[in-house]
Parts: sequence; C-alpha cells; structure tokens
Amino acid sequence: MRTFIIGFVVAVILLVGGFYLYAQMGFIDPRADIPVRSLEASQAMAILDSSIDRRAPEAKNQIVADEADLTAGMKLYQSNCAGCHGDVNHAESSFADSFYPRAPQFQHDAPDMPGNQNFYLIKHGIRWSGMAAWKQSMTDWQIWQVCAFLDHMDKLSPAIEQQWRTIAK
Repeated sequence: MRTFIIGFVVAVILLVGGFYLYAQMGFIDPRADIPVRSLEASQAMAILDSSIDRRAPEAKNQIVADEADLTAGMKLYQSNCAGCHGDVNHAESSFADSFYPRAPQFQHDAPDMPGNQNFYLIKHGIRWSGMAAWKQSMTDWQIWQVCAFLDHMDKLSPAIEQQWRTIAK
C-alpha cells in the first residue's frame, strides 16, 4: 500500500510539474483568434459558473423593473455593453470575435444567470476575458438597472424596444 501511495504522489507531482514546464516554456498559445481546444471548451464555462456560484453574494435586485429603470438600464447597456454583446439592431457584434473567450451575444442567447450573479460579473469583471470590472464606472444602483434590463431584454415593452432601436442606430 505504501508503494502505491508513493507512486501516486510521484505521478501527481510529475503531471503538475510537466504542465508547469509546458506552460513556462511557452507552449500554451495565448492568441484569441485560434480555435478553442475541446478540453478547454468543455470545462471553461463550468469552472466559471462554479466560481461565480461560490462568490456572488445572495442579493436580490431592488429594481422594480418599471419603465424608468428599464429605460435607464437599456441606455447604460447600450453605451457600455452593446459594443461587445450586441444590441437590438446589431445582434452580432463583430468586436465580440476579437475576445477570448468570445463575448456572449445576448440577442441570440439572453443571459440566464440569476440577477445576483450578473451583478457580480458586471461589478467585478472576468479576468483574462476582456470583461471589465464596472465598479469604477457605475454605481451599484446603475449595475442593478443593467441587470434588470438583462433580465427583461427579451420581453421589453414596445415603447422601450422602439426607444432602444432608435438609440442603437
């Protein structure tokens, strides 16, 4: 049994050491414009989701999601988020392709995270992805307005959608 444990520990050390050397010698390609490897594609979002589940505080959006707050959230989204995540007139942002991982396109795939997790991501950003931390640029209330808009972007009133179409140009 002792031989097995020593062998197991040595194998783990060799694997970790081998990966470390592989990375340190520059074999990991950092380019954002290459295809994603299958292991990374299958695990990256699951790891991100688990991390956010663990860290996002349990908070409820205090925004009522009335016309005024949804309009304010839409305007904040349009001026700060649409360039990467698309808008009502430009469902596909060509700028999104320059990021790695690619920025989600919310007109095709509406955000499905709970509001507290969206708030956490917007406020703190996502390292190594291009998603900025907006806590320096927006107040918590404004971030919650964006979260309310994200929660309702696929079911906006005709008045808000028309206003969005006008400012999205």
